[in-house]
Amino acid sequence: MIDFEQLRRWPDIEAPELVAHDATDRLLLDTADEALTAHPEAVTVIGDRYGALTLGVAALSPGTPVRVHQDALSGERALDANAGRLGVTATWTHHGLDEALLEGARTVLVQLPRGLDALDEIAGSIARYAHPDVRVLAGGRVKHMTLAMNDVLARHFGEVTAGLSRQKSRVLTATTPTPGGALGWPRTSRHGDVVVVAHGAAFAGTSIDVGTRALLAVLDRAAPEARDVVDLGCGTGVLAASFALARPDARVVATDQSWAAVESARATMTATGVADRVVVSRDDAGSSLAEASADVVLLNPPFHVGATVHTAIAHKLFEAAARLLRPGGELWCVWNSPLGHRPVLERVVGPTTQVARDRRFTVTRSVRRG
Repeated sequence: MIDFEQLRRWPDIEAPELVAHDATDRLLLDTADEALTAHPEAVTVIGDRYGALTLGVAALSPGTPVRVHQDALSGERALDANAGRLGVTATWTHHGLDEALLEGARTVLVQLPRGLDALDEIAGSIARYAHPDVRVLAGGRVKHMTLAMNDVLARHFGEVTAGLSRQKSRVLTATTPTPGGALGWPRTSRHGDVVVVAHGAAFAGTSIDVGTRALLAVLDRAAPEARDVVDLGCGTGVLAASFALARPDARVVATDQSWAAVESARATMTATGVADRVVVSRDDAGSSLAEASADVVLLNPPFHVGATVHTAIAHKLFEAAARLLRPGGELWCVWNSPLGHRPVLERVVGPTTQVARDRRFTVTRSVRRG
């Protein structure tokens, strides 16, 4: 077994209250031992956060090729980095949530997502593409699990059972897939001129969240001369698509580290008719974009890390925006009013003014220092 304590979250934020593994990883691997022995040639891992499951499979079944889907690009990088740190020489390949990930899979280990839509797309994909005798082991922390998760799995599998809890974690086992019918993902909804397309794990789905609406309401005030625009952490791409519609001469880049977000955003641009003017890329905090390359950055940062309310990702994205903006460039940001991000924006980016505010959300404009 691997030494879980040696796992690190890099390139995600390291903090004492944020861990790179939990009891669910250990319980899943213990539960999977028999299945891995029976069919070591067809193993898929979904939702591995920082590599604990993939590297654990490598330790239990040396030489086993593993196909892995991690929604977050930082998770892929953490897996690779942790393998190097621990000297693990296993074979795994990174995949989207698609046929190549699941074709013929006999054992699938899943870290349960918190969203039921995300679970529905995962379960439907497994049922459609995996081997008819596939065994799905889906684990989570008991406090985040609901009976609705069993119901979602039961839509796609003939048998779903719950194991005993251990260290506040539990594993659901699903067998006998029922692959008939369409997957139903991604889904589509029109909001005025913008057609939002969303995969199951995309934040807000096909709706437009309240924070994004608050930023959209004042976006016409952003620098009128802006030509290079970045939607940082773009989600389904609503901000990028809206800006491209309003400013046909602008060059827009929409970037997110989430596979579901990027696939959703690409489809949103196509459905909205702006795919020729918006480049969508999977990236961690815009790290592949050139320094001082943007006139405007649009940002609706998350306020949590996994299940933990935390400012770490927001601060990381503020620093990324400061790097991307040209001197005098503008960061237009919407954030939860109680979080009080303005002092951090002042320090990291530059002079910051409040554009709009209500009990829930604040919209600010920060000008990059020269």
